[in-house]
This record gives sequence, structure tokens and C-alpha cells, in this order.
Amino acid sequence: MNRLALAFALSASVAGAQTVDDAPGGKLRLLDKLTGAITDLNLSNGQSQTVGRLTVQLDDCRYFPDNPAAEAFAHLTVLDAATPNPVFNGWMTASSPALSALDHPRYDVWVLRCDVPDLVLPDVEAAPADEASPDAAPAEDPATTDDGNG
Repeated sequence: MNRLALAFALSASVAGAQTVDDAPGGKLRLLDKLTGAITDLNLSNGQSQTVGRLTVQLDDCRYFPDNPAAEAFAHLTVLDAATPNPVFNGWMTASSPALSALDHPRYDVWVLRCDVPDLVLPDVEAAPADEASPDAAPAEDPATTDDGNG
């Protein structure tokens, strides 16, 4: 009975598996937790880039062909100049970066997406940097509030 249940469970998981395609590269984001600086890395498979003490190499990037914008899986090798061994060597997923995360005291690295041929992403305007919106209501003067405190 247990063998039958195990065989059924294995066949169900194989039948539910989705195929993935290889992408020629991907986009990663790096955060320097000390300075707050964010750096986007556009890397091809096998390419690396150094930011601060870290060298991040994108080994492979994969995606679901039926919904390429939904998920990205990237194999990364991350080196820190202060240590001889990689500080991370494995797969990261875009939707769950904490599932397999870089454990580093200064830097965070996560996957944003794979470079998918023929995928057109919508144009999004960047938010203005530290400028007050012209439609925003002016701040109330605390001395003129009618809450009875001033």
C-alpha cells in the first residue's frame, strides 16, 4: 500500500512539473546595506561584475516559457575580496529571494528577471527624486490645528 501511494505521489509531481527555457542573461540587483546604494547588474550568462568588495557572476538564468514575466531562476557565484571561497554559489529565485539568499553582513543580491527574447516590458517613468508633488496638499501648521492642543 505504501509503495502504491509513493508511486502515485511521484507520478503526480512529475506530471505537474513545468518546462523551463534558458535565457542568454539576466538582471540582478545589489544593495550595499552600509551606504544604501542600489546597483542593477545586467549580465550575460558567464559574465561577472564587481561592485565594492563583491564580484557577482551569473552562471545561468532560466524562466517558464508560458509566462516569462512570472518567475526567474538564476545560478549565481558570488565572491568577496576578503575571503578565498565563494560566499554564495547556488540558485536564487526572483519571487522568493529569501529561499536561497546570500548571507553577507554588508551586501544583499537578488534576481529581478531573465533576459527573455521577444519579451516587451512596459515603460515605467522613474519617480522624481525628493521633489514634492505639485498635487500634494501643503503641510498643516501644527500651531493652527483645532485639536485643543495648541
